[in-house]
Amino acid sequence: MQRLPLNVTKSSIITNNVRISSGIIRRTLRTSACVRSTPLKQPTVDHGYLPNSSSPITTSLEFFDSVTHKSIPAYRVLDGNGEVLEGATVPEMDETFARKLYETMSLCPELDNVLYNVQRQGKISFYMTSHGEEAAIVGSAAALEDTDEALGQYRELGVLLWRSFSLREVMSQCVGNEEDLSTKGRQMPVHYGSKKHHFHTISSPLATQIPQAAGIGYALKRDPNRRGKSCAVVYFGEGAASEGDFHAGMLLASVLECPTIFFCRNNGFAISTPAAEQYAGDGIASRGPGYGVMTIRVDGNDALAVLAAVREARKLAITNSKPVLVEATTYRVGHHSTSDDSFAYRPRSEVENWKKTDNPLWRMRRFLENRKWWDEAAEVEMKARLRKEVMAEFRRAEGMKRHQLGELFTDVYAGEMPWNLVRLLRSSARYDMMSFPNTVANDLLQKEQKADLARLLKKYSSWEPYQKERAKFKGNGEDVL
Repeated sequence: MQRLPLNVTKSSIITNNVRISSGIIRRTLRTSACVRSTPLKQPTVDHGYLPNSSSPITTSLEFFDSVTHKSIPAYRVLDGNGEVLEGATVPEMDETFARKLYETMSLCPELDNVLYNVQRQGKISFYMTSHGEEAAIVGSAAALEDTDEALGQYRELGVLLWRSFSLREVMSQCVGNEEDLSTKGRQMPVHYGSKKHHFHTISSPLATQIPQAAGIGYALKRDPNRRGKSCAVVYFGEGAASEGDFHAGMLLASVLECPTIFFCRNNGFAISTPAAEQYAGDGIASRGPGYGVMTIRVDGNDALAVLAAVREARKLAITNSKPVLVEATTYRVGHHSTSDDSFAYRPRSEVENWKKTDNPLWRMRRFLENRKWWDEAAEVEMKARLRKEVMAEFRRAEGMKRHQLGELFTDVYAGEMPWNLVRLLRSSARYDMMSFPNTVANDLLQKEQKADLARLLKKYSSWEPYQKERAKFKGNGEDVL
């Protein structure tokens, strides 16, 4: 397959609209008014400054919509063919590190292809891929320490893979079997979590993780054992940045000076809504200065640029104990999820051209080959090995039982039960609970709920669909009965 260089012009900083011409995709930015406006005039007469402010006083009545009055540039190291750009500095790495970076990136589509297909076969309920975003996800993970607290949106499996989250753990969570320690089979597929790997469990609602990451950064700042050593990093898309939680998180982190990295994967689409309809300004990066947050825009399909940018962002966050915003511009090659058909709102040819002209895996592979760290034989061996390992782990996970049915009632409340549930139990005719402490009420509520489930199991015990479902659980549900 011929690889065409990406035509990057001054107007191609961000992936909002795509124009295809002569086989070359030109990425164009829907510019904000600030690019077309006249620069804000500086006062010609010195009238001093506002009290307690660095803002100079002016007599000119002017409005402005930009701090810099120019488009925000995108940092890049490799061109579309994996060649180092003139004047660019390659981030420090050795052959072992570079090969791990590429192999982890390559593992993502192997997993995505298998798990997407098994969802179509009805073997798992849901899946989301990271096709086209491997460089942004794995490149950023490689720049962090494994002890940094990571909060994902839902395409960040590559972060866990970089931190040695095993294929067995991936498959167990997606299938929901008895080895799923992330969510014990009680959460949707791709909602990973791992305390061991400092990866906070993913939740479905958009952007809820952003203010949480600000709080985690603040906690790290207050912890004498982790202050100046660890930061928080939160991943989200440009669509999630339209949620109020984005602004709450940015404000909290900036005012409290939290060591939190806000990493935006601007992949061009929020489900079916293109980025051009998400905002009128200069992408997500333009919002950083408004909160006083250090900001950079990076080519999200360039693994080395992402690696260098996030390394520096981490250094800034930890050294200064302040937040940093990173906008990685990329392109979502895959559908939003298994519930989406993206060809209903974008042409198939657009996606196929992106694969050919700005492929993050190809760019990284070419870089390795130019360094004599990779060749065709290594590529063939890696793909065969990864596919074999992925399929073996899925088959194993698929054949296992789910957790015991009684696990449904564990890990819900720690310590004392919430007051409203205590009141509910105390109003029950079954118990005289006025003198019961909350911890006893917690046990009683679980017994009450288990009893309700047991009644349902007995009621429908002869119904064949119920019998088939019960057989999927370890112990056949007998622990509840």
